[in-house]
Amino acid sequence: MLVLTVALIYQAHRGMESAKLAATSDSAEELVQAVNDRIHAITTPPMTALMVLRDSALTTARTLHERLGRLSVLADVLRVNPIVDAIYVGYPDGDFFLLRRVPEDRGKLPAQTPETTRYILQTVSVDAGGRRTADLRYYNDRLRLLDQRANPDQDYDPRTRGWYQQALTAGGMTLTRPYMFYTTRAVGMTLAQAAPNGDAVVGIDVTVSALSHQLEDLKLTPHTEIAIVDQKGQVVAYPDHDRMIAGSQEAPDLAQLSDLAVPALDRVQAMPVSTQARQFTSHGSQWFGISADLRSIHTAGLRMLIAIPADELMADVWQLVRDQLLIALIIVLILLAVGALLGRQLGRPLQRLANEVEALARFRFDTPISSGSRIREAHKLGSALTDMSGTIRSFQSISLTLNRARDLSGLLHGILNELISILNEKHGRIFLYREPTHELEMAAAVGPTEWQRIDNILPEQTDHDIIRTLRHTVTDHAVYAVLRNREQALVGVLMIDLDDVHFEAMDEHLIRFVHEIAGSAAVAIETRQLIESQQSLIEGVIRLIADAIDAKSPYTSGHCERVPQLAKMLVDQAERSDDPTFAGFSMNERERYEFHIGAWLHDCGKITSPEYVVDKATKLETLYNRIHEIRTRFEVLYRDAEIRYLDARIASEDEAEARRQRDATQAALQEEFAFIAQCNQGGEFMADADIARLDHIGDRRWQRYFSDRLGLSHDEALRFEGRPEPTLPTEEKLLDDKPEHQLPWAEGRRPPVTRDDPRNRWGFDMVLPDVAYDYGERYNLSIRRGTLTPEERFKINEHIVQTIIMLDALPLPDRLARVPRFAGTHHEKMNGTGYPRRLTGDELSIPEKAMSIADIFEALTAVDRPYKEGKTLTQSLDILHRMALEGHVDPEMFNLFLRSGVYLDYARRFLAPQQIDEVDIDRYLVGEKA
Repeated sequence: MLVLTVALIYQAHRGMESAKLAATSDSAEELVQAVNDRIHAITTPPMTALMVLRDSALTTARTLHERLGRLSVLADVLRVNPIVDAIYVGYPDGDFFLLRRVPEDRGKLPAQTPETTRYILQTVSVDAGGRRTADLRYYNDRLRLLDQRANPDQDYDPRTRGWYQQALTAGGMTLTRPYMFYTTRAVGMTLAQAAPNGDAVVGIDVTVSALSHQLEDLKLTPHTEIAIVDQKGQVVAYPDHDRMIAGSQEAPDLAQLSDLAVPALDRVQAMPVSTQARQFTSHGSQWFGISADLRSIHTAGLRMLIAIPADELMADVWQLVRDQLLIALIIVLILLAVGALLGRQLGRPLQRLANEVEALARFRFDTPISSGSRIREAHKLGSALTDMSGTIRSFQSISLTLNRARDLSGLLHGILNELISILNEKHGRIFLYREPTHELEMAAAVGPTEWQRIDNILPEQTDHDIIRTLRHTVTDHAVYAVLRNREQALVGVLMIDLDDVHFEAMDEHLIRFVHEIAGSAAVAIETRQLIESQQSLIEGVIRLIADAIDAKSPYTSGHCERVPQLAKMLVDQAERSDDPTFAGFSMNERERYEFHIGAWLHDCGKITSPEYVVDKATKLETLYNRIHEIRTRFEVLYRDAEIRYLDARIASEDEAEARRQRDATQAALQEEFAFIAQCNQGGEFMADADIARLDHIGDRRWQRYFSDRLGLSHDEALRFEGRPEPTLPTEEKLLDDKPEHQLPWAEGRRPPVTRDDPRNRWGFDMVLPDVAYDYGERYNLSIRRGTLTPEERFKINEHIVQTIIMLDALPLPDRLARVPRFAGTHHEKMNGTGYPRRLTGDELSIPEKAMSIADIFEALTAVDRPYKEGKTLTQSLDILHRMALEGHVDPEMFNLFLRSGVYLDYARRFLAPQQIDEVDIDRYLVGEKA
């Protein structure tokens, strides 16, 4: 362990050292690129300015006065280019025009320089006689002349300077190598280019002193040495700027690299040009050196020299090695101590293992097997016995799961978990086959579930083909078993993921075992699927019926869905209540489901209720609103009045009297039809006086000229049998109740709802109207409240009769035997006056009482009824409170409805915000003092 630890640490050190050198080389490349970019940034703007100035009027100006007029252009260039030291123009006759920015270090300026000087203009003018005049002018930052003096240097001739001569001969832009500016002692370069006409040369001095300050920030370690030199070995940039200056005060120059007295940089200068770090020794110290060319287009011949102390570069590497050595030593000591302690525990567990095996022989498979031995063979034996005991328990668990699982999901997960445990694996899946889509769908999973569906699985494929597809699609490191039912139809696929060790050791015995378990599982799955399919079918049919009822009428949409939810909320509160009335009341899962089915089917008989009766919005409405027929008769009488008036005019009768009679008749007809139309609405209670006026209006007569026996259906024609047709034209009442308005009960369709009806085996006790429908116009318009006649109200109430008859005819299993009872008692009243059986409160169970309140409360608050608006909470509870006092609903159940807050929970879910008003439940509690 020690040798391995040392070897790993040594190898880690070598790797970190190599990585550090590689990182240093990468950093050197970045440094070179940064300096290249800096020099490029230094020279490019001045070059642009130079190209602009060479074409300016300054190069063609002949007099000093003209040149002074262009002074602001040069000042602008200096102002926006801080690295430009001076701009100047040399002319063929020896004239010279130079504008220089005053350096920040004003100590280098002559003592007589004005204090606010910003720019210094140096001019040389040669007159026609060859006399030279050299002046110095001092300007502030606004180019206001502060002073003018003669320049002591009268002999300066630009034509003798290298930059002038190179620009004329080069034919383009020239760039000098870096040198020391005489005036400012700054290091820089000169850019020069001749004007297009060849009359003058423009030059710009660019300082590169900023590179020296930048190099200090580019050091990789505190004592890194870094410099930039030219081809002659002169130092162009160095962090210590003062050490770059050589020569006298009067004739300063750039220092040679050897003048810096940095031996490490001297060694680096002799190295081949490369950005790869090379190790060397200088004065007994280890260094890493890098010598790289600066390849910017303006830096030909410049090199960057970098020397890094090895001890600084590798300091963090050595510190990491020391830390690893310390950690390794601590781990070795701990392992040695633990090993010594474990060695003392060997050899004692064999007797314990024998005792546990004996317990297994006595069928105690829950006995934990633990040898506690450090001997390999004993430990393996104990592990094998443990696995065997676990396998037997897993078989028992699988058997229980197959026989007792209540739902398909629980069955699948139980089988999968037990198989994974037996095989000592971690992951597995069960896919069920969906024949309509030809796909395997994930039904149970332990572990990753990235494969939710596997497409293109055909039922006629063999097991081998299916497994081959799964190995190609999912994974081949698994054992698969195809699940088939008794008819060998494809049910699904069982899959257990295997790790590499178990996959290599997989044999036919393991595969056979999984297939045998899969065969039992397939049969159990088929059984559960049949049960759940049957359950789903029942649920589907129930919802289908409920949805059909709600869809049949837009005015009751959602009723069949909301009532079961409200009833369930109330029953749940009854189970939780500690009120003595509900003491001992509880429902198991079967009873809950039975009540759930009954609640959903509580209005299934409405499927037999005529839609035009359920949705009847006006008194004259059948399949349509017959008010239009009445209005047409009024129209006839209205026109008759007009015709009588015209006849009187033709007969030369008194025109005024005829008009008066016409207007009076027509006005009366308008008012009477408005009254009839209002009666048709069915809003307010009709008094005896209203009914009397209705009869009076109905006695008006009108002439019918067309036969009422034409265009009739067979059933309509039967209503006229035995009555001869009157001679046309015939006079009829404006509103009438005719014999043909009454529809008798069809043969064999009389409902068995009376107690003395021998067909009544359900205990119905209802009053049966003499006829099925009565469409008499006066009869319908005389309805005192609402829009329904007694016959129509019976037809609506009959839905509960049909509900019971329909559900009783179904072959319901025993666990759903009370569904017809739950669905058919929500219109019973506690005082025995309800329908269809006139049951009393003592004969109704708690769930049935809850259904009654739920049905009434939903109907009161619903906003989708044609004959009323949805009531507020206060209005609805007022009505329910009155019904509780009158014995229509159970008072105790109504009190629970209030105290539990079910009314408010329901309101927040289903009522409009404007219906939810403030409720004081104390005033509604029945039999309790507020």
